[in-house]
Amino acid sequence: MIKRTLFFAQPCRLTVKDRQLVASYPDGGETRSAPVEDLGFVVIENQQISISMPLLTELTNNNVAVVFCNSFHYPSSMLLNLDGHHIQQELFSHQVAATEPLKKNLWKQTVEAKIRNQAGALLKLSKDYRKVLHFADKVKSGDPENVEGSAARIYWPLLFGSTFTREQHGDPPNNLLNYGYAIIRAAVARALAGSGLLATLGIHHHNKYNAFCLADDIMEPYRPYVDLLVHEICSHEENIDELKTELKLKLLEVLACDVRMGKQTRPLMIGLSSTTASLAKCFAGTAKKLNYPLIN
Repeated sequence: MIKRTLFFAQPCRLTVKDRQLVASYPDGGETRSAPVEDLGFVVIENQQISISMPLLTELTNNNVAVVFCNSFHYPSSMLLNLDGHHIQQELFSHQVAATEPLKKNLWKQTVEAKIRNQAGALLKLSKDYRKVLHFADKVKSGDPENVEGSAARIYWPLLFGSTFTREQHGDPPNNLLNYGYAIIRAAVARALAGSGLLATLGIHHHNKYNAFCLADDIMEPYRPYVDLLVHEICSHEENIDELKTELKLKLLEVLACDVRMGKQTRPLMIGLSSTTASLAKCFAGTAKKLNYPLIN
């Protein structure tokens, strides 16, 4: 079952009653509730929102990712369940013991899948996808030649035009991409926790200040789904300079978009769980291939 995402942008108090999340508003607005077991994500955007400890406990017990936004309204931190699997210690042990050749092979698969999905996104938009697709066959173990970067330099101008530069603090639609990627990152971290893996121990990313290196690795092939959604938004919205609430809600829809995995089509949130479950099997030595979706 696909889980719901709740987005709170107005001052309110969040509590729990009878295993229901209850939102009470100080201005006398309607009190609303939702079963915690139906939730996948709770996004806390407003700095004047208060949330009770019993609710946080209930949310983490149900593997609900709680995403907190900073004063600039961008996702900045997450609360995740670190006891989300019945053989947690065994899975952690497999992950810690992963060899360098295994991690390099997993990163090769990840980069290949990302490039193929970038090409698939261009194909969907009737753009020259072949210029990107041919890079997928050039990726070596560990991607020592940074084929990922070479493909990106071709991909971005084809997607958003020759004047666009993908930069963290660059001109729009970089702001939309940043927000969408932050949502995907949170979704991957939640899926990793549900598969009994530690999001800190990456297969490629290894910044000592980054607590979500593995999430940053595994999210790469899912980025093009955000890119497609942002392209759609840009085609219909006149003003994207300001990341308004309605745009954020639109970006949150990426979690429910359809992804193709083999012969099956499923919501992205479900696809992520399939990917992280396959990663756990690779660490355990019972599988060799990561299960990533394909845009085509």
